[in-house]
Amino acid sequence: MVVFPNCKINLGLHVVHKREDGYHDLETIFYPLPLRDALEVVRRETADVKREISDNAAVSLQLSGLTVQGKTEDNLCIKAYNLLKKDHPQLGDVDMYLHKAIPMGAGLGGGSADGAFALQLFNDKFQLKLSREQLLDYSLQLGSDCPFFIINKPCFAKGRGELLQSIQLDLSAYSFLVVHPGVHINTGWAFSQLTPAPAPKPLQHIIQQPVDTWRNELKNDFEAPVCKHHPDMQAIKDRLYNAGALYASMTGSGSCFFGIFAKDQLPALQWPAAYAVFNLK
Repeated sequence: MVVFPNCKINLGLHVVHKREDGYHDLETIFYPLPLRDALEVVRRETADVKREISDNAAVSLQLSGLTVQGKTEDNLCIKAYNLLKKDHPQLGDVDMYLHKAIPMGAGLGGGSADGAFALQLFNDKFQLKLSREQLLDYSLQLGSDCPFFIINKPCFAKGRGELLQSIQLDLSAYSFLVVHPGVHINTGWAFSQLTPAPAPKPLQHIIQQPVDTWRNELKNDFEAPVCKHHPDMQAIKDRLYNAGALYASMTGSGSCFFGIFAKDQLPALQWPAAYAVFNLK
């Protein structure tokens, strides 16, 4: 069984409060985009299978595509399996294959999508009959962004990003240009650059306005400090606007930028060889 986890972008992002537990409350709009990884789960039929974790592991993970940093056992797909296995021992031994196309550490939520899609894949393949509410609960145990990918429709998010409210927002009349400069932004550093404050205008109101009015009101709090520290990133945003973007912004805490263009009117721009560029129509 194969699924194709997609990415997300943030339309506006405000850090509104630092909590006593050290986390921050934020407000943002999550919007899914069709840049996808590929995840396959195969029920293991024999015990004589080469595994990356240990000789006796009930689950293995093979990776291809973009290089994934860190230990294999820390991958959210593995964690999703282990999380479900505790409560559902009927979950059989499996081998997983993950092809990465979504850049990591870019604000696109690729790892969170992989974990959430893995939960749904196991639920379907092994007929666990978990409700959406149960899947949301499991996904939150994987990470704050994971619950969004269970819903996978435009949502207003608050709290740590796990409190989700579906909204009406259809951007299918537009095309997206996503640019990843390959720079890693440390999330802790990014938060340390901000002074939490309430949003000046509700995001839900702004996104109901025409897209070409968003430029002056739809802001990502992380963008200014990140661009100050990395001037090349400000240049990405400027190029998108100069090429006719109706709206351009950084997503998450960076370092990906996206531009929203009229349908099928994506510009043919030349970018440095180290950049990853995606035309999403």
